[in-house]
Amino acid sequence: MTERLTATDRNAALKPLLESGWEMAENRDAITRSFVFDDFVSAFGFMARVALIAEKLDHHPEWTNVYRKVDVTLTTHDAGGLSALDVRLAQAMDALAGEAAAG
Repeated sequence: MTERLTATDRNAALKPLLESGWEMAENRDAITRSFVFDDFVSAFGFMARVALIAEKLDHHPEWTNVYRKVDVTLTTHDAGGLSALDVRLAQAMDALAGEAAAG
Protein backbone atom coordinates (compact mmCIF):
# COMPACT_ATOMS: atom_id res chain seq x y z
CA MET A 1 0.00 0.00 0.00
CA THR A 2 1.21 3.49 -0.83
CA GLU A 3 1.97 5.69 2.16
CA ARG A 4 0.63 9.18 2.67
CA LEU A 5 3.31 11.91 2.53
CA THR A 6 4.84 12.87 5.87
CA ALA A 7 4.74 16.56 6.82
CA THR A 8 8.43 17.00 5.93
CA ASP A 9 8.16 15.18 2.59
CA ARG A 10 4.91 16.98 1.82
CA ASN A 11 6.37 20.46 2.24
CA ALA A 12 9.43 19.69 0.12
CA ALA A 13 7.47 17.91 -2.63
CA LEU A 14 4.53 20.29 -2.90
CA LYS A 15 6.42 23.61 -2.88
CA PRO A 16 7.58 23.43 -6.52
CA LEU A 17 4.21 22.05 -7.64
CA LEU A 18 2.31 24.87 -5.95
CA GLU A 19 4.68 27.35 -7.62
CA SER A 20 4.00 25.79 -11.03
CA GLY A 21 0.22 26.20 -10.88
CA TRP A 22 -1.06 23.35 -8.73
CA GLU A 23 -3.34 24.26 -5.82
CA MET A 24 -4.48 22.50 -2.68
CA ALA A 25 -8.01 21.18 -3.13
CA GLU A 26 -10.75 22.44 -0.88
CA ASN A 27 -12.08 20.03 1.75
CA ARG A 28 -9.74 17.14 0.91
CA ASP A 29 -6.09 16.16 0.87
CA ALA A 30 -5.52 16.59 -2.87
CA ILE A 31 -3.98 18.92 -5.42
CA THR A 32 -5.72 20.36 -8.45
CA ARG A 33 -4.75 22.13 -11.63
CA SER A 34 -6.35 23.26 -14.86
CA PHE A 35 -4.39 22.85 -18.08
CA VAL A 36 -5.48 24.90 -21.10
CA PHE A 37 -4.31 23.96 -24.59
CA ASP A 38 -4.65 25.51 -28.03
CA ASP A 39 -7.47 23.19 -29.08
CA PHE A 40 -9.33 19.98 -28.32
CA VAL A 41 -6.84 17.76 -30.16
CA SER A 42 -3.96 19.09 -28.05
CA ALA A 43 -5.93 18.61 -24.83
CA PHE A 44 -6.93 15.09 -25.78
CA GLY A 45 -3.38 14.24 -26.85
CA PHE A 46 -2.14 15.41 -23.45
CA MET A 47 -4.68 13.17 -21.74
CA ALA A 48 -3.62 10.20 -23.87
CA ARG A 49 0.05 10.69 -22.99
CA VAL A 50 -0.80 11.09 -19.29
CA ALA A 51 -2.91 7.93 -19.46
CA LEU A 52 0.15 5.90 -20.53
CA ILE A 53 2.17 7.22 -17.59
CA ALA A 54 -0.73 6.70 -15.18
CA GLU A 55 -1.01 3.06 -16.26
CA LYS A 56 2.71 2.50 -15.68
CA LEU A 57 2.41 4.05 -12.21
CA ASP A 58 -0.89 2.24 -11.57
CA HIS A 59 -2.11 5.61 -10.34
CA HIS A 60 -4.95 7.37 -12.13
CA PRO A 61 -6.08 11.00 -12.02
CA GLU A 62 -9.54 12.35 -11.46
CA TRP A 63 -10.06 14.59 -14.45
CA THR A 64 -12.49 16.21 -16.82
CA ASN A 65 -12.06 17.62 -20.30
CA VAL A 66 -14.14 20.31 -21.96
CA TYR A 67 -12.88 21.40 -25.36
CA ARG A 68 -9.33 22.69 -24.75
CA LYS A 69 -9.33 22.56 -20.95
CA VAL A 70 -8.34 19.61 -18.73
CA ASP A 71 -9.12 19.88 -15.00
CA VAL A 72 -7.14 17.47 -12.82
CA THR A 73 -7.34 16.38 -9.19
CA LEU A 74 -4.68 14.10 -7.72
CA THR A 75 -4.92 12.17 -4.47
CA THR A 76 -4.16 8.62 -3.42
CA HIS A 77 -7.37 7.01 -2.24
CA ASP A 78 -5.58 4.00 -0.70
CA ALA A 79 -3.42 6.32 1.42
CA GLY A 80 -6.23 8.67 2.37
CA GLY A 81 -4.50 11.68 0.85
CA LEU A 82 -1.44 12.85 -1.01
CA SER A 83 1.39 10.42 -1.70
CA ALA A 84 4.60 10.32 -3.71
CA LEU A 85 2.56 8.91 -6.62
CA ASP A 86 0.60 12.17 -6.82
CA VAL A 87 3.82 14.15 -6.89
CA ARG A 88 5.30 11.98 -9.65
CA LEU A 89 2.16 12.18 -11.77
CA ALA A 90 1.87 15.97 -11.28
CA GLN A 91 5.52 16.40 -12.31
CA ALA A 92 4.94 14.27 -15.40
CA MET A 93 1.83 16.29 -16.30
CA ASP A 94 3.74 19.55 -15.94
CA ALA A 95 6.49 18.22 -18.21
CA LEU A 96 4.02 17.02 -20.84
CA ALA A 97 2.08 20.29 -20.75
CA GLY A 98 5.37 22.16 -21.22
CA GLU A 99 6.21 19.99 -24.23
CA ALA A 100 2.77 20.69 -25.72
CA ALA A 101 3.26 24.44 -25.27
CA ALA A 102 6.73 24.29 -26.83
CA GLY A 103 5.71 21.96 -29.62
